Amino acid sequence: MVNKLTQSGRAYALRYILTQLIIIVCCCVTGYIVEGQNAVVSALSAGIVVLLPNIVFSVKAFQYAGARESKRVVESFNKGVKIKMLLTAILFALSFKYLDIIPAAFFITFSLTMVAPWLTAVVNKIYFNQQ
Repeated sequence: MVNKLTQSGRAYALRYILTQLIIIVCCCVTGYIVEGQNAVVSALSAGIVVLLPNIVFSVKAFQYAGARESKRVVESFNKGVKIKMLLTAILFALSFKYLDIIPAAFFITFSLTMVAPWLTAVVNKIYFNQQ
């Protein structure tokens, strides 16, 4: 059973993740046009380094809601942040250790994907009339 109080947060998280996916695809296509297949691998790995931990965090952060669950809300949020940070560090290290990364393509995609919350907020304001 899904808690109705978490629905708006989950909807925002889904739009946030979709925004990140769009950015990652655009970076992969641009990287392929400019540099070739190696840039696609670099952009895709950067996208995974950002996207996968955010998905895990979103699942953990929106498990509980409501005044009765306030302690669980804080605990799940904190646990989600810790898992996100650890997973990001591990994926970052694995990308550079095992893949032939083009640093420019990797860091441009990583940076643009990290800006997704701002873009999601703008899209929410314009298309969904939410604050």
